[in-house]
Amino acid sequence: MNSSNGQEGKRNGSRGLMGHRRATGVAGAVAFAFATFALAAMVPRTVLAQAATTEVTSEKSEQWIHVRVENKESGGETVRVNVPVEMAAKVLPAIHNKNLKDGRVHIGNSHMDDVDFKTLLDAVRTAKDGEYVTVQSNENNVRVAKSAGYLYVHVTDKENGKKGEAATKVEVKVPMKVVDALFSAGKDELDVVAALRALSSHGDLELVTVKDNENLVRVWIDSKNVSN
Repeated sequence: MNSSNGQEGKRNGSRGLMGHRRATGVAGAVAFAFATFALAAMVPRTVLAQAATTEVTSEKSEQWIHVRVENKESGGETVRVNVPVEMAAKVLPAIHNKNLKDGRVHIGNSHMDDVDFKTLLDAVRTAKDGEYVTVQSNENNVRVAKSAGYLYVHVTDKENGKKGEAATKVEVKVPMKVVDALFSAGKDELDVVAALRALSSHGDLELVTVKDNENLVRVWIDSKNVSN
């Protein structure tokens, strides 16, 4: 009897660990991708300036991606970046910076966390709307859900809370079509350009919000060429 209970406990523990790995893996990959092209938009300013001189825009239909980083400290700076989605899609292939090359981000085995993302996403895509993963622990709260064609990933890192600081919260909302495009390159790559092009067909959308005790980061798209 004790042996049976022990085996059952191991199985339950294994399932819990696997669910945690899958949830954190999806959250990490999606957030990693959007953070990458957001940072890429900030770094190559000379390249963006050159592209802007030749880019013909349409104020009525063009979508812009906005990145806003606010430092909460007294006198802290606020960084705003506003880039047309189509322009970012054209410029990114020209940037070769560490894991970013030809508009794709290489994610090594450390980021894959032993998860077959293609199989996982195919299961999510074909499944009914619902809350797929919920993990609550002393270290993290993780929630992965799908609703009305969108994938939602919410992660709360409680480590800072143990130090008396505000917990770090990451909220991601991505259209499933964009997620499909993002993972269309291959097992170890994220196709950011394909995701951007898929993203350009959507209306106003809040993509990523990251809050911690030092910074507030927002990534969103709309048809405005300035951010608030």
